[in-house]
Amino acid sequence: MGYVLPEEWDTHYKDGKGFRWLGDAERAVLSEHVPAPDGGRALDVGCGTGGLAAFLAGLGYQVDGIDYADNALIRARTEHAGVERVRWLRLDIEQDDLVKLSEGYDLITLRLMFPFLRDRTRVLHALGRRLRPGGALVVITPTTTHTPPERRDIALDEDEISLLTAGWKETERLEVDELAVLILRGPCHTATRAVEKRPPTPHALTGALAVVTDTAGRVLLGRSTRGMWELPGGKTSGGEGFEAAAVRELEEETGLVAAESDAHVLTMLVDDSHGMPRLTAVVRVTAWSGTPTNREKELFARWEWLDLHALPHIGDVFAPAAHALDAVWPGIIPGLPPVHAYPLAAVQPPVPGEPAEAVRLRQKMADAVIAGDWAPSAPVQEALRTVPRHRYTPEKELRTAYDDDLAVVTRRDDAGRATSSVSAAWLQADMIESLHLRPGASVYEAGSGGYNAELIAHVIGPGGHVVTVDIDPYVVHRTRRFTAEAGSGRVVALHGDGALGAPPRHVPRGGFDASVITHNVWDIAPAWREQLTEGGHLVAPLEVHGYTRAITLQRQGDVLHTRGFTHCGFVRDQGRHARKTPVVDLLDGQLQIRFEDGHPVPPEGLEKALRGPRHEVATGVTMGSGVYFGSLQLFAATTLPSFCRLAVDRDKDTGITRIAKGADAPAILGNASLAYFTHVQTRHGDTPAEQLWEFTVHAFGDQGPLLAAQLADTVRAWDRDVRDGDDPVLSIHPAGTPDHRLPAGDVLDKKHSRLVFQWPGRDAQLPDPVERTEAVAVAREGM
Repeated sequence: MGYVLPEEWDTHYKDGKGFRWLGDAERAVLSEHVPAPDGGRALDVGCGTGGLAAFLAGLGYQVDGIDYADNALIRARTEHAGVERVRWLRLDIEQDDLVKLSEGYDLITLRLMFPFLRDRTRVLHALGRRLRPGGALVVITPTTTHTPPERRDIALDEDEISLLTAGWKETERLEVDELAVLILRGPCHTATRAVEKRPPTPHALTGALAVVTDTAGRVLLGRSTRGMWELPGGKTSGGEGFEAAAVRELEEETGLVAAESDAHVLTMLVDDSHGMPRLTAVVRVTAWSGTPTNREKELFARWEWLDLHALPHIGDVFAPAAHALDAVWPGIIPGLPPVHAYPLAAVQPPVPGEPAEAVRLRQKMADAVIAGDWAPSAPVQEALRTVPRHRYTPEKELRTAYDDDLAVVTRRDDAGRATSSVSAAWLQADMIESLHLRPGASVYEAGSGGYNAELIAHVIGPGGHVVTVDIDPYVVHRTRRFTAEAGSGRVVALHGDGALGAPPRHVPRGGFDASVITHNVWDIAPAWREQLTEGGHLVAPLEVHGYTRAITLQRQGDVLHTRGFTHCGFVRDQGRHARKTPVVDLLDGQLQIRFEDGHPVPPEGLEKALRGPRHEVATGVTMGSGVYFGSLQLFAATTLPSFCRLAVDRDKDTGITRIAKGADAPAILGNASLAYFTHVQTRHGDTPAEQLWEFTVHAFGDQGPLLAAQLADTVRAWDRDVRDGDDPVLSIHPAGTPDHRLPAGDVLDKKHSRLVFQWPGRDAQLPDPVERTEAVAVAREGM
């Protein structure tokens, strides 16, 4: 019964044939070991005519019975017509999008069908992710011990059972009627590890490995009889090239046929095996034909298509194969031992392939972004629906890659801080819309990753191009690989400090039509203005006293004028324009004053003030649940002298300030005094509509009451003039611009620029700032 096609199974069930009936001993084991919890859900994979699914429903489970044979489901519905609590679904567990299934099951069963799966590892991982906490996956299978040789294609041997049970917190094996019943709990898939084979012979030290993906973007790996995963490939023969060796080995081992013209040497790997130097060519095969078959059974148990995001959790992988996978998809397998890799400037065509689930999730993501009015234009909408976001985050599951509100971190430093990411889709769409792109435009991007650049490339079309620069060579390498795999050919990724702009030979005559910065910046680098064409748009996540806004700017001569603000947050700048925030610790680190713009002031007297009485002022300004008040932070930061931020340690706070642990509040300083404001809940309720908060000012020190009055008046001015209005008018001028050439407004000086904010109502009279001694004045010199 070596069926491999749905049609064969369909005929089997149509002809009235069945399968081994569910015996009393099996029923007893299931009743004892996996009883149904309250509200329990079960999934029966390969349900056939429905005997097991109906039994599980009788135990109290709500059951999904799935099979890919239509006639099996017809018989199941007929033979169990009176059984409630069962939903019969036609699904191919290996090929179909599993959107119809529940997100979580307490029990998943695979009875007498596991040996028929081609991609066993991938299916097992996918099912394990659908188990609820405490849930069990049960495999009931014949074993080769009790199966005649001519029928062992329906059974598992001990090596397969060991592989199946690896990577689970709890495993239990029972023997029932010459069947193995494997009860698996707590999927904790084994971390991938690069391993070696036996010592090689000298002539085997030069070889080629073929990296092949299917129409769903999955990579082909073989489970070798040595107990590890391997790529197709082997040693070169005679004078053949690496491309020829790769396609020859691919056919000899798997039966897949590829032309040498569709094989591209991407990287040469140099390492050693048992003390002997080894040279391996990584060959990307971009087109092939055939069906994988195991042609060398003495070397391989089987070949499987594996999801890329599962590669970090598949156990032992032959070391050159692990490095080859990482050469094609950098970062896909973490923690690999060092190897010398020499990427080649090979021109590789894009390789298509994605699962139906990715297409569905991409449309869902685009729908959410469009519904939020972040992508009003047709070109940006089409880009969101077309560019495969998951192929720029291959190590992440599809649901993570396509979460419209989630930034996907792709690189961290040694301290665990994010240094590179793929930003949230809504924010990428908003920033691209703000660039006002036209077909054929040239665009500069500082901060790479690939996906954002390809969205832009899709919007500007075949006549345009994108130059993306990143300071991290790993990120640049990753961007080049992913844009080669899935890109348009219109993105050029370069290594460099993005604050310096693009290298001169990559700057179009007249400048870029638009520029986008995809990391937080403390200042506007002169190169961004200088390399921007007159009238062109720049979008940059600019920090103003630590509050970040993606600000859309348009160039008019040497001045950049704002066209829009979006609240956001990005990874920090790592280049020469990066700035470390000056801080002053208070009360043994319980509190911290952060001077995001400016230099720290001496803390004399502040600690004593904080141990004294607290002065409070209710502003009378209230807000409901979920109301955005980011403009208040920005208004206070740009209009108040001696502005800073008072931060509370996540672990040490003793409740002196009433600021939440790990949070901070807008603050101003006086002579041994400070004041800050928070929001205090003044009305509770069962629903958000019933709840209300009031902005309240807290102050310490002798000048506390005066500082509190100044801060409270600022909150009330915001409420009166700004709250329901527009963002401020902001213009950014080169550093050194004399005061008389600046427009009226509140000026914030940075190293390379002078920012002038013009807020509604600022011509009204506000209280004078509290006078402070020279010793505590915020210094601006030397910025």
